[in-house]
Amino acid sequence: MSNLDLEPTPTVCGREAGGGPVKDLLAPRHVRLGASTVVRRLLPNLGRRMVGAWCFVDHYGPEDIADQPGMQVPPHPHTGLQTVSWLHDGEVLHRDSLGSLQTVRPYELGLMTSGRAISHSEESPRPHARYLHGAQLWVALPDAHRNTAPAFEHHPDLPVVTAPGLRATVILGTLDTATSPGTTHTPLVGADLALTGGADLRLPLVPDFEYAVLAMSGRVDVDGVPVEPGAMLYLGCGRAHLPLHARTDAAVLLLGGEPFDEKIVMWWNFIGRSTEEIARARADWMSGTRFGEVHGYAGDRLPAPELPALPLKPRGRER
Repeated sequence: MSNLDLEPTPTVCGREAGGGPVKDLLAPRHVRLGASTVVRRLLPNLGRRMVGAWCFVDHYGPEDIADQPGMQVPPHPHTGLQTVSWLHDGEVLHRDSLGSLQTVRPYELGLMTSGRAISHSEESPRPHARYLHGAQLWVALPDAHRNTAPAFEHHPDLPVVTAPGLRATVILGTLDTATSPGTTHTPLVGADLALTGGADLRLPLVPDFEYAVLAMSGRVDVDGVPVEPGAMLYLGCGRAHLPLHARTDAAVLLLGGEPFDEKIVMWWNFIGRSTEEIARARADWMSGTRFGEVHGYAGDRLPAPELPALPLKPRGRER
């Protein structure tokens, strides 16, 4: 997934967690993605840059695209991260510079590891389903793995945890006793929780992780806080359980992980450790080197925005 902001701002991210449980409700920022799709951006957010290694979260739809082109994101580059494609409705056709060609469907994991450099495109196939609804997420790679070889994984069958009123699909990491086949490089979890109206649950958590819950649909209270679709509640650390109450049939994404101990710089579709590193990645993309070619997309690749005038370097770790 691309960040299509025309004037992206470099963002320093890293460990922010401290203390115990909190309840911080994060409102989204609306961003246009391509010609017709508008997304709700939850991370990075004012006052909250990361949740574990999760560093970028967009929620989009449900949108009626029966007479629209749907998602149309031209070829664009990535460094230093993993992208996670997650759908409730619709399909996304993924192409990348490794030669991957894969349609990702609802409740299937499309996981791309950029490592040192990759480029890809995303589009609604033609013809496509009437509705499009999902989330696009990034996971920051730690320094030991951020220059690894790029890779793409497609996992159509994911483990499921069930309980009365709950069906939890494990997207990444481990929830309860179920572990996703997706590759991870830091301790984290991502899970899609489908809740039956009226359900009251206490979901087991890892106290050393920090967590957030993104509401996808329906009406749900998270530890007593109503979270409307398209909003996210940051929960902090130190929780062994999470109370959930579904007022209606509902779906939420649980995101969590150990607080990310490194400082990173995010700009446009790159994650690095300095503005100089980001500038090199931008120059390589614009010159047509390093990122390879995406074949088969009917359109031009995405040009990079201009870099800001002032450099932004990562600061020391905050405790």
